[in-house]
Amino acid sequence: MSAERRRSVLCSSPAGLHRLSYLEWGDAASPRTLVCVHGLTRVGRDFARLAEALAPRWRVVAPDLPGRGESDRLRDPMLYAVPQYVADMVTLIARLDVEGVAWVGTSLGGLVGMALAAQPQSPIERLVLNDAGPVIAKSALERIDAYLGDAGEFADLDAAIAYIRKVAEPFGPHSEEDWRFLTENVVRRGADGRLRLHYDPAIAEPYRRALPEKDLELWPLYDAIRCPVLVLRGERSDLLARETCEAMRARGPRAEVVEIPGVGHAPTLLDHAQIAIVRAFLERERA
Repeated sequence: MSAERRRSVLCSSPAGLHRLSYLEWGDAASPRTLVCVHGLTRVGRDFARLAEALAPRWRVVAPDLPGRGESDRLRDPMLYAVPQYVADMVTLIARLDVEGVAWVGTSLGGLVGMALAAQPQSPIERLVLNDAGPVIAKSALERIDAYLGDAGEFADLDAAIAYIRKVAEPFGPHSEEDWRFLTENVVRRGADGRLRLHYDPAIAEPYRRALPEKDLELWPLYDAIRCPVLVLRGERSDLLARETCEAMRARGPRAEVVEIPGVGHAPTLLDHAQIAIVRAFLERERA
């Protein structure tokens, strides 16, 4: 098992500087670097099992986006948006001192990856979109809005696990060990001894202001991507429609699509079979 290392890098925003925290696994001198970016209210450590599986051949880096986990909260909550996250990821990649990276992005992390991969001279050489794509269902955005910003306060870990199991039910069936892992990643104990979710509730403000009146479409970004793309879709996903995936196969970078049975939004990449799918795509030789 590869030991995880906690690092940080100073990033800039229109509101000032903030520190971005990230975890790293594997040999820092490895010729292969993978950046893994989490979903809206999650953290980089969610990728620990994927990272440990890949660490013998990869340097794996998983940041906590601003306002999550160990990263600083932003002074202006309206900056909790994709443009700021992309800027922070460019700073992070510069800190890693590499010219190119592979990318695995879950949900929001996939949108950030898509936005960065669409840029001319993008450092992303291979992109995995984990239940993310250029059409985002309005109904799913509203479902997430129903719990977003709830700071959560729990008397003990069992109560926190019960809450995470409820709001993260679309993750699909998981073992008790898995649910404990997914919960411990996102809660912290306060001075009063109670557990709270470790993200800035203010991320809900720009999210709600940006809620669309219909499904959100980002096809120009997707069509501009030039690297190989793998899309993982949860079979029960309410965010990424099967029809969108079929269109992604046919246009732009012509993504490879794999559907994960029994899972909604989004696959957690804790399962050996899910990890194997990602590894096979990342390590496949180009035709």
